[in-house]
Amino acid sequence: MLPRVLEPEVMDTPEEARDYDSMDHSEVNRLFVADFLKVYAGAGVVLDLGTGTARIPIELCRQHATARVHAIDLAEHMLDLAEENVRRAGLLDRIRLQKVDAKGLPFDDHSFAAVASNSIIHHIPAPAAVVGEMIRVTKPGGVIFVRDLLRPGDRAELDHIVHTYAGDANAHQQKMFAESLHAALTLEEVRALVETVSMDPNDVKATSDRHWTWAAKIS
Repeated sequence: MLPRVLEPEVMDTPEEARDYDSMDHSEVNRLFVADFLKVYAGAGVVLDLGTGTARIPIELCRQHATARVHAIDLAEHMLDLAEENVRRAGLLDRIRLQKVDAKGLPFDDHSFAAVASNSIIHHIPAPAAVVGEMIRVTKPGGVIFVRDLLRPGDRAELDHIVHTYAGDANAHQQKMFAESLHAALTLEEVRALVETVSMDPNDVKATSDRHWTWAAKIS
């Protein structure tokens, strides 16, 4: 098994933001939102952790006519592009953007009907704090829906995934994707993480050849 090699917690250069935003994540984002809506009742504000350039909140508002999203990230350049994307989509009244550290959320307990997050966990060296914060701010009866990359078993598998899903990307985009895969957790590591915050590890499942998903209801 490849060892976990951390990448920067915050992707905050103009080049990183532009290259990330220009990669074609449309199908991944569409599927993320569709799967989220299978477990989300559709009432109340959704907190999106690690929103990046806000492509998932925009897709959520497209798929759900009344969805409202509070989208947070710690990277200013990502948020700058997010604001442009939200404005272009005509969704400034439904998506709120804020610079926030997910390891210490400035929100009251039980503030949100749901917490959603795509690809934040692999950025966090010790992600238990983030998972604990997700649970804290979710209302009883609300849902947590987290998806991220799976760390490949070896370098050959990693290279295959990069070639398969980013073969047409530029060199910097391929490098970012490879580094993200290297920084990701294994399925066993995610289940152990969920268990440390007293949640059911069996709710964590491999949902593609490169993703895991944790979907849970808060009691």
